Amino acid sequence: MPSTFFGLSIAKSGLYASMGGINTTAHNISHTNTEGYCRQVMGQTAASALRVNATYGMAGSGVDITGVEQMRDIYYDLKFRSNSTMAGEYTSKQHYMSEIESYFNEINLEGFTTSFNSMFDTLQELSKNPSDLSCRTQVTNYAQSLCEYFNSISTSMTAIQEEANFEIKNQADRITSLGQQIAVLTKQINTIESNGGTANDLRDERNLRVDELSTICNITVSENVVGAGVGITSYQVKIDGYTLVDTYEYNKLIAVPQKERINQTDADGMYKLMWSNGQEFNSASAKLGGTLSALFAVRDGNNGEAFKGKADTAEGDDTIIVTMSNVNDAAKLNIAPQGVITVGHRKYEYTGFIVREDEDGNYEYEFTLSENTPVTKSEDGADVIIGRDVDYKGIPYYMSQLNEWVRTFARAFNELHTSGEDLKGRAGLDFFNAADQVTGKDYVFGQSEEDADNGIVIRCVAEELEDENSINYGNYYLLTAANFKVTSEVYADPYMVAAASSIQDGVENSDIAKKLIGLKLDSDMFRQGTPGGFFQTLVAEIGIDSAKAQQFAKNQENICASITNQRLSVSGVDTEEEAMNLIRYRMAYNLSAQAVTVMNQIYDKLINYMGA
Repeated sequence: MPSTFFGLSIAKSGLYASMGGINTTAHNISHTNTEGYCRQVMGQTAASALRVNATYGMAGSGVDITGVEQMRDIYYDLKFRSNSTMAGEYTSKQHYMSEIESYFNEINLEGFTTSFNSMFDTLQELSKNPSDLSCRTQVTNYAQSLCEYFNSISTSMTAIQEEANFEIKNQADRITSLGQQIAVLTKQINTIESNGGTANDLRDERNLRVDELSTICNITVSENVVGAGVGITSYQVKIDGYTLVDTYEYNKLIAVPQKERINQTDADGMYKLMWSNGQEFNSASAKLGGTLSALFAVRDGNNGEAFKGKADTAEGDDTIIVTMSNVNDAAKLNIAPQGVITVGHRKYEYTGFIVREDEDGNYEYEFTLSENTPVTKSEDGADVIIGRDVDYKGIPYYMSQLNEWVRTFARAFNELHTSGEDLKGRAGLDFFNAADQVTGKDYVFGQSEEDADNGIVIRCVAEELEDENSINYGNYYLLTAANFKVTSEVYADPYMVAAASSIQDGVENSDIAKKLIGLKLDSDMFRQGTPGGFFQTLVAEIGIDSAKAQQFAKNQENICASITNQRLSVSGVDTEEEAMNLIRYRMAYNLSAQAVTVMNQIYDKLINYMGA
């Protein structure tokens, strides 16, 4: 038989439950605009009934509060983070592709087309008045203007690469910071919940950090109960299979500047990422995703066209011979003068290289290894690669296209110019050139007798000139969009423009100038057709790549918005729903209070009036 005051206990439990519901609802309302907050619901259940010696058997004893739970759907969390990774990648690619496109804006800006046409217009005037010094000066000035356009584009591309490189370091630091915060929050959560509490708000904060991390790279999260009923869980966050957070411990991701370059025109100090234990971060992983993957793609993307070949070397050699390479044209060669070459699974530092050409036009490369680092194992026929294939059109790819244009065009122009004579009857010099980085002298494109006898077509080995009067031989590999220029002597002296094959036919002879004009429409110079056609194709390619990145980013943004709405439908705070809950709990509280009032009247009658 229940106690006489049993009804009062039941009403009291109702008061406590209603007040708990009101407090939980008030907490939800206060976090209506809090990012990452997950709606909380107070759980209720019937208290244990009492057995009574009566026909009805059991008597209800009121309500118990089981706890305050988060309304969170793990499926939507996984879905959101997966799509957040893709959104982070596409958004970053869109940003950098738009930046690249802006530098090649041929419609709104005076760029390549204007400079290129102006140079040939002045050549046309020169062909009419070959002895006119003003025409000659205009030719060199507009040619230099074209060179400066390529110099400017190269500088801008390098700036974008440096920006992406710096952002890689920032993102690595951000990953480390988020990993540290997640580990600290996990410790706080376990401390509270091991003592019987519920750390819902801390869990919201941890999930918010994990969501933020998912935009940077692809992650996997796992939480498992440790022991039984003690409120402690293990919490792991992994990036591409490598553990970033293991409950209370976290690993640091460190950006280390590399002294060597992969591509000829790469910016200095490119970062590679390392874990704090010395393990190299796998930036090439197809599963990396997120902003970090986009940054590596923009910075290192070569459209899958890394230098490759087969090794022909023996143990103890101080050189590595590479045959059957995928590059047999100096105009398309863009490896760094010094760098790292991978043979099989072994890496070697090289300090320079020479290239020989056989009768079939195939190149054989001989890489000189750095001191005291000979070949450690004979690997004839082993695969050779410099850098890695990055299947994306990033800065290295566009720079290689610019280099191919200036080299191919300069070679064709120089071959015609050197076949003529200047206004004073001297043999024509190379019209386009590049300055030696060490001496500052312009190159003479060609081969020394020794190199010609040995079949060497490219020499990229650090060496000093025997004296100041020595011929500074160079090859078109040394010419890039960054150092493209008009030969200093030609630019300084308009007499040195070679407009005729021979001035013995008169100073008005302009046959070379007319041949130079013909280069503008030479459809055999490039695979894409004329010089102008090559560049316009490149501009169109950039426009298409930029539009594709923009479309992907927009589509992914819409998908993420849809998933966010689905997620909020479960965990978001609905002010109208919470207002209804306030009314519901208020009415329940009032009714429980009314029950207390009724019980009070009963007890008053029982105690104060039954004995009268």
